[in-house]
Amino acid sequence: DGDASTPPPDAPVAVKEAVMPFNRFQTTEGHSVDTLLGPEMRSTGEVMGLSASFGIAFAKSQTASYGSLPKSGTVFVSVANADKRHAILPVQMLADMGFTIMATAGTAAVLRRNGIDVTVVRKRSDGPGPTGEATVVDLILGHQVDLVINTPYSAGGGATIRRDGYGLRSAAIMADIPCITTIQGLIAAVQGISAARKGQVTVRSLQDWGPLMRPVR
Repeated sequence: DGDASTPPPDAPVAVKEAVMPFNRFQTTEGHSVDTLLGPEMRSTGEVMGLSASFGIAFAKSQTASYGSLPKSGTVFVSVANADKRHAILPVQMLADMGFTIMATAGTAAVLRRNGIDVTVVRKRSDGPGPTGEATVVDLILGHQVDLVINTPYSAGGGATIRRDGYGLRSAAIMADIPCITTIQGLIAAVQGISAARKGQVTVRSLQDWGPLMRPVR
């Protein structure tokens, strides 16, 4: 009934995810391609997560495409200035779930001012520390990071900043670690992780869902 703007209360939520083969492509110089999306069609397929709630559906879509979201471990955060304020709440939720938070200096300063316990790590352009402190790229390639959150700076951010972002996103691809590049994706991931930690991710056949996926007229 109605104008179809309100789905039936028992209708499932579907999350479609494009499968991007970033680890199969290289630039002409032999480097890994960036995970940031552009106008070119690079998807080699699509998957769908289906569940009664968005968080579970999103978690399923990630498992089917790039690998399951981590339920615990270490999260690295480095976001553009325009995104820092918006990242506070979802990062706080990850911290509340027991994740260890790492960040570059600028992002860490904002998170600390908002009461989040965070460890500062060095950018790739900083190089190793005076006593051998590893850069974030070293930590990612060493599988000491379980989730990467990096939103890119605009062209005005400077070449070094853009190279740092490219470097850590490429490292995430090489290490097969989930890498999120938008605040919207971060918020969705937090919902998915929360659902997975509660053990709500279950399997159900399309035949069972069928009667609930009727069109709304």
